[in-house]
Amino acid sequence: MPGRVRTRIPPSTRAFRALLSLYPSEFRDEYGREVVMVFEDRHRDASGIGQRALVWIEAIAGVLTEAPKEHARMVLQDLRFAARLARRSPAFTLTAILTLALGIGANGAIFQLIDAVGLQALPVRAPRELAEVRIAGGNKGFGINPGTYGGLTRPVWQEIEAHQEAFSSVAAWALSDVRVGERSSLQRQRAIVVSGEFFNTLGVRPHRGRLLDAADSVSVPCPGSKAVVSHGYWQRALGGREIGKGDALLKVDGAPFEIVGVTPPGFFGLAVGETFDIALPFCVPKVLRRDLFSVGVFGRLRPGWTIDRATAHLDALSTGIFEAAAPTDYSPDAIKRFKEFRLEAASFARGASWLRSEYTTSLRLLLAIAGLVLLIAAANLANLLLARASAREREVAIRLAIGASRGKLIRQFLAESVLLAALGAVFSILLARILSRALVWALTTEGSAPTLTLATNWRVLLFTAAVACATCIVFGVAPALRATGIRPAEAMKSGGRGATESRGHLATQRVMVVTQVAVSLVLLVAALLFVRSFRNLMTFDPGIRLDGISIAFFGYPETKLPPERLADFQRQLVDEIRRLPGIVNAATTTNIPLLGASWEHGLQIGAVENSAKFTWVGPEYFNTMGVPILEGRGFSVRDTRESPRVAVVNQTFVRNFGGGARVIGQTLRTSPEPGFPSTVYEIVGVIPDTRYSDIRNPTPPMVFAPDAQYPGLGPWAVVMIQSRIDPAAAVAAIAQHMSKAHPEIVAESTLFQARVRDRMVRDRLLATLAGFFGILAAVLAMVGLYGMISFAVAQRRQEIGIRVALGANRRTVVTMLLRDAARLVAIGVTIGMVLSLAAGRAAPALLFGLEPHDPLTLGLAAIVLTVVAGAASYLPARGASRLDPLAALRHD
Repeated sequence: MPGRVRTRIPPSTRAFRALLSLYPSEFRDEYGREVVMVFEDRHRDASGIGQRALVWIEAIAGVLTEAPKEHARMVLQDLRFAARLARRSPAFTLTAILTLALGIGANGAIFQLIDAVGLQALPVRAPRELAEVRIAGGNKGFGINPGTYGGLTRPVWQEIEAHQEAFSSVAAWALSDVRVGERSSLQRQRAIVVSGEFFNTLGVRPHRGRLLDAADSVSVPCPGSKAVVSHGYWQRALGGREIGKGDALLKVDGAPFEIVGVTPPGFFGLAVGETFDIALPFCVPKVLRRDLFSVGVFGRLRPGWTIDRATAHLDALSTGIFEAAAPTDYSPDAIKRFKEFRLEAASFARGASWLRSEYTTSLRLLLAIAGLVLLIAAANLANLLLARASAREREVAIRLAIGASRGKLIRQFLAESVLLAALGAVFSILLARILSRALVWALTTEGSAPTLTLATNWRVLLFTAAVACATCIVFGVAPALRATGIRPAEAMKSGGRGATESRGHLATQRVMVVTQVAVSLVLLVAALLFVRSFRNLMTFDPGIRLDGISIAFFGYPETKLPPERLADFQRQLVDEIRRLPGIVNAATTTNIPLLGASWEHGLQIGAVENSAKFTWVGPEYFNTMGVPILEGRGFSVRDTRESPRVAVVNQTFVRNFGGGARVIGQTLRTSPEPGFPSTVYEIVGVIPDTRYSDIRNPTPPMVFAPDAQYPGLGPWAVVMIQSRIDPAAAVAAIAQHMSKAHPEIVAESTLFQARVRDRMVRDRLLATLAGFFGILAAVLAMVGLYGMISFAVAQRRQEIGIRVALGANRRTVVTMLLRDAARLVAIGVTIGMVLSLAAGRAAPALLFGLEPHDPLTLGLAAIVLTVVAGAASYLPARGASRLDPLAALRHD
């Protein structure tokens, strides 16, 4: 028998075929044979290494040119096939797209807000060259800290400006509320007060006229004379009229300012989330406070300088700067602490932001929660795709039997997932814009509304694309691998649904259901924690009256009253308010409780030295705020400027300074501060503990003194008002009275309870969104479990029919199926408990009145999810128990 003729394949051809083997079989079959033949002919005819090298280059270039085209053709073919399948099942397609759009859109909305608050750079020239100058570790409450962004004092800023070498230019700024207009039409506006190099350092160009420069602030006595307005204020309040000709004047806090320019439209200042209306120059005050931390300082780094190098330079200057700028009217220990402060530089490319410091942690937590919801939704879609792939087993088996490769079939299944994910991502971008604006609205309070640039920039698009791809992998890969992993012979058998492959499908679904239950429990725990925390805040008794209280702010600098008359005039205003119809009581205070403000004095009582919160209040303050006197007495009209200094303290003060013993009759001495000399007060009363600056913070030692004895008394007053009528009506009545009786007084009013609740916006946002996501997670888990049990019933239809035919009753069938579901739920709940305990470590600072591992919350979440899972499992199990045995046995 003659031997087989073996054709020798040249090494060059084998190498080229190896190159082609890297490409799909379709490309090798349709394009590769011709390419190999041409390559062999040219390579055989080539003489010399040079010509053969050219043949290789031409062949490789041809493969690299044609392969992408072939790939694109195959991808388009798979997508067209996926689109046809999507049109055939519109209900499934719309459900999948809506689910993905909601899941990806929620993640995109939260990320868009994170991007706006914390990732976008300032809209100025080369923002990455900007650096902030600050005290390392903060000033630890030293002196007076009136603003959110004021980290340094004016004298410290002046020393930095005079001696620094790290910056090509350096500037200072502060935010302030001003009143603009004539007395009859005053409006509160937001002002940014800046040094002369502010706009030059930022590289901001004027939209109209010119911007403020050094000549507008250096050695100019207060209040100054030049101003710049923002583009929005120029359009809104000034009608876009011509600027810079000397005829555009504004009256700001009673002083005339000439408007010399308009800032560009995109410039909102340096505080992200806030904007300004008017820019005013720094001026030279009559008295420059050396303990007032009211300005922020930043500069533009010199070429070649880095943040670390600038920090080292500022640290070397710190001793001299704080020595020269130290306040004088403080105790030696306090001045020593001031001189030990050290300066550092930090990146200022993203500006400053109260929203960033307040909400970044919350938004990241919400993003994680939304991501878990999307994971549950993806698992549900994977279950649906598995069920649909199960129905296509014979189609896949036939295609495999006639020669289709598994890779091609996987590509087609993945194309369906990619199409759904892409459509979901497209709609999610539109939905994210709506949801992100809703989130900004949710952050709006009575006092302010965030001003954020919610742009669909490359970061948002990249995040959306990454989430869509990750989601596609989660819900697309498992069905694709499962659907193409069947054996054609098994799939072609009658009753193949009971085969091993179908059991494999069911096993995959079981894993996904366990995952859904575990993640759903984590989300339910988070939802219950934040909802209960918010409820605790809303129902917590701070120890003072909230209902029926309004706040009135009065300013009367134009009265030109001498200091010795201010207390009497203030008492007169309070008496007038108290006599208005519907008003029960009224009293002044130097600090409104629960709104974040704080005033602290160092003091000594006996041998104990420490500090306590100080507030000066009117005689009826405790009655107005519903605070009882536990021991001793409160204040009266007899506690005047000339009478002995007296004080009322709280129980925490008694414990900290008196060791719990009686303190009535003892004296305390305050430490000296500028404008507040060391003073001796006799303790005449004790009140119960109340919250001070915030409901969340524990009660500090507190001291109250009569308002007439307040050393800093000025032509202004804050009055707490109790009314028996609606507080809004009381506010309107007060405004009407003041406009008639005292038109020279600036009067503003607000509702106390509304302002307190404004400070709970973060908690409300967390409770609302976490609660929504928790409910959505439970619903998705229920749908997933329902689908899994329904799929199991379909797979075990013949088995159930046989059991019923052999005498099994309905209860037995239901119990059998519920037992399977219970095992999955138990495993999922156990895993979820472990994950909840681990995840809870990130939440303690965001909770109030309970711990992340609160047993009641964990148990309630487990019970709710178990009940939901039981309901979802019972319905298909009950349907299975009613199967007709004959119909089930005939079912293919």
